[in-house]
Amino acid sequence: MTNITSLLKSEISRLARKEVRSEIDSLKKAAAHYRTDIAALKRALAAQERLINRLRKSENSTTNAASDENLKLRFRAAGFASLRKKLGLSAAEMGKLLDVSLQTIYHWEKGQAKPRASQLQGIAEVRKLGKRGAAARLAET
Repeated sequence: MTNITSLLKSEISRLARKEVRSEIDSLKKAAAHYRTDIAALKRALAAQERLINRLRKSENSTTNAASDENLKLRFRAAGFASLRKKLGLSAAEMGKLLDVSLQTIYHWEKGQAKPRASQLQGIAEVRKLGKRGAAARLAET
């Protein structure tokens, strides 16, 4: 009798292991499939984030067109001094044209200070003027 019970017990445990193994195999396949899906989704997400960053950068460059215009305006102290001399203006007259003080003009020419962005716009406008245009604008003020 003990022989039959031990045989029956071993057969039941064998069948149980076989059944559990088949269930575990299907779960392993599903888990592997899920891992590949997750990896693909992570790659797609990274690609989308790169695209978003690229679009943000291009958006910033288009929205900052006005600031880019200001960035294109450069200032050199020697160039500013030569512009004033080319136009034949005194520092006081240049200050009146740009609505700044005489001392500010001297500081700009010496390189001790730099003009603000709004003042760079004024300098760019004065740069476009000739001697006659500068004299006419001074006469207006």
